[in-house]
Amino acid sequence: MRISGQLRMLVLTPVLALALAVLTHFVTSQPAFAEGGAVAQDARLAGDRERTRFIADLSKKVDVNVFALGNPYRVIVDAADVSFQMPDGIGNKQRGLVTAFRYGLFAPGKSRIVLDIGGPFLIDRSFVLGARDDQPARLVIDLVPTDEKTFLAKLREQRNETAESDMGSVPNATPPSNTEKPIVVLDPGHGGVDPGAKSANGVLEKEVVLAFAKRLRKKLEATGRYHVHMTRDDDTFLPLKERVKYAREKNAGLFISLHADYFPTEIDDARGATVFTLSEEASDEEAQALAAKENFSDAIAGVELPDDSDEVVTNILIDLAQRETNNRSVVMARSIVGELAAKGRLHTRQLRSAGFRVLKAPDVPSVLLELGFLSNEEDEKQLTSDVWRDRMASAISDAVDNYFKKRLARAPF
Repeated sequence: MRISGQLRMLVLTPVLALALAVLTHFVTSQPAFAEGGAVAQDARLAGDRERTRFIADLSKKVDVNVFALGNPYRVIVDAADVSFQMPDGIGNKQRGLVTAFRYGLFAPGKSRIVLDIGGPFLIDRSFVLGARDDQPARLVIDLVPTDEKTFLAKLREQRNETAESDMGSVPNATPPSNTEKPIVVLDPGHGGVDPGAKSANGVLEKEVVLAFAKRLRKKLEATGRYHVHMTRDDDTFLPLKERVKYAREKNAGLFISLHADYFPTEIDDARGATVFTLSEEASDEEAQALAAKENFSDAIAGVELPDDSDEVVTNILIDLAQRETNNRSVVMARSIVGELAAKGRLHTRQLRSAGFRVLKAPDVPSVLLELGFLSNEEDEKQLTSDVWRDRMASAISDAVDNYFKKRLARAPF
């Protein structure tokens, strides 16, 4: 399936965002693993809907943690120091219970395989065989179908047996004084096991936004006016909640999340940058569809999604604590639009908004910037051009200057 078809389904309904699972062979620039780490050389599916087996060939036996997730149905395989040298195109064909699988770096020194499952299931067995004779080491996972009630019961049992990682409470951020340099956090979207959008020529969103973030960091640091941090500076995945937490822990005065959009090919006039802020109600259908896609990033990488009660609590907290922060976010968004209208190309001058999870820090002004469209050939050329990146980074740096000048003129950060 072409990626344009995937995104077309996503615009129609967020539920069909599972089609993104066919993006599999995207680990093209992983950071080096520890010397002697295992290599995953191949993977395949066997069986049918009554029993499906996943097999991965490894250069040596490794310890793995295999567990299930729901909403959507997934099997997660975590291992330390595994690099992937898989054949092109594997993982994008359905067999039995598995609709697709993907793999990549999930955190420094931690690799992840994600299997998408077409309905409620049970992990019947999972084990790793050591190499023997002329056969490589092998990871084997056997899956069988079940009903929703049994699946949820097993999921609760799994959670009780294995303490989930506690992200910890986020400390209250203490704003820096006027004598300190403002802190800017840049957030290159996606990464690692989550590639984001992909152009027809194979250009990955996670790569172009990381390259641009590094260029923008240099521009901002060169002014001598800011401390600049990045949520990631290599091909590592970071959950949306952790990106927000990182900004708050750094006492950020500004958070800029960077992305590259993708539209179905029939919308051929989609070009240029777009700026988004947070709101409970989307400004338009396009913003709503984009937020659904970006918020699905955690599911693509195998992170458990918050339940409805978490969302309700989050929205209440936003309503109570984030009104002034949202006002500041709009000021920053307008500053970016003003600079790009003069020095770059905008998809629209209209400020757009939707419920982006990555913008939900209640005390950090935050904007999401879609740099351009990987579905557009001209935008794709620009997104991979050093000249364009430099010019665009200068425009965003000027927008940051304008924002903080206004803030200094009115009140402490």
